[in-house]
Amino acid sequence: MQDSNEIKELLVELRDVQREHLAEYRKVTQRSLELQQEAVTRQAQIGNLYRRVIIACTILVVFVVAAILYLMSRLS
Repeated sequence: MQDSNEIKELLVELRDVQREHLAEYRKVTQRSLELQQEAVTRQAQIGNLYRRVIIACTILVVFVVAAILYLMSRLS
């Protein structure tokens, strides 16, 4: 009878440890998903910033080229 109680206690311990392990696994998985979502959001923000910088630089280059062409036509 004592062996049966020991086996039952061991099984209960194993079950409790597995539950703790599962809870920790869920916590780690949730954190991993949160980090991935943050990375996706940050990547989208950087993409938007990059697009704005390219547009601003393009406008600046067009303005500089137009100014050079205007000045060259005035010198001729």
